Amino acid sequence: MPKPRVYCSHELFEEARKILEITCDVEYWTQAERPPREEVLRRVKDKEGLVCLLTEKVDEGLLRAAPKLRIAANVAVGFDNIDVAACTKRGVVATNTPGVLDETTADFAWTLLMAVARRLGEGEQLARSGNWKGWNLDQLCGADIWGKTLGIVGFGRIGRAVARRALGFNMKVIYTDAVRAPEDAEKQVNATFQDMNTLLAEADFISLHVPLLAETQGLFDAPKFFRMKRTAFLINTSRGPVVDEAALVAALESKKIAGAALDVYENEPFIHPGLKRPNVVLAPHLASASLETRTKMAVMAANNVVSLFQGQMPPNMVNPSVLKKS
Repeated sequence: MPKPRVYCSHELFEEARKILEITCDVEYWTQAERPPREEVLRRVKDKEGLVCLLTEKVDEGLLRAAPKLRIAANVAVGFDNIDVAACTKRGVVATNTPGVLDETTADFAWTLLMAVARRLGEGEQLARSGNWKGWNLDQLCGADIWGKTLGIVGFGRIGRAVARRALGFNMKVIYTDAVRAPEDAEKQVNATFQDMNTLLAEADFISLHVPLLAETQGLFDAPKFFRMKRTAFLINTSRGPVVDEAALVAALESKKIAGAALDVYENEPFIHPGLKRPNVVLAPHLASASLETRTKMAVMAANNVVSLFQGQMPPNMVNPSVLKKS
């Protein structure tokens, strides 16, 4: 019996390839740049499975081009690149890779927070420039973190991991979410639920950890920046379109907020020119980018695919109604 055919829009790591290739006939995109849309459509047209990154759109157009497709396995926890409703309608399983990147992403949120607070980007550039003249009392003075107030928008697994790290900095932690967390979850990280306006008014650092949904697109807009402290910093490791970048640039230019640290952007890989300023730390979507974590993500995606083709329920389905356990 022939193996199911799978297209991977990236070569993946060796551990993931080994898992896939036992069960599947796998074709990989091996070039350094991301595959063009037309190339993805061409490669996937006769495939039963697709392992993709968040850079590939799994929409009606792709689904029409791939009539044999049974699964789209996203190597990411977010799946805003996948039209889940369209997949469900066509009986295509959609999966993601939750859980394995929580701690790594929380680490990086803190990396950004500390870098922007202590003006690390500016200092690093000065040290490399050859223009540093030595220590001075008021040179690149930033903001303290210890004992400040951390506001977390989105109190899921990653948001709670970020809050847990704040305990070591003796911070007051406040959060807001569409649904309040259970009391025991709040107690574990000494966090207090607040409405959005209270969080904006009180937080010295605001870290975003919401998924990209219709209701979160442009969530941080001009009115929200207006309500923040002038000494506050925004950190975003969630999804770029959660922040209205034009409004953020305006807030930075008018000094309505002190700075920002961003890992994601509204129109990746394009970065708004107004964000390239000294009080903004910019990273190229690195939050989950440790070798250990990205390998785990690829392995999880591979296992999702293999599970389906072995007649099992993939463990990380985002549209479980497609399959019914017997």
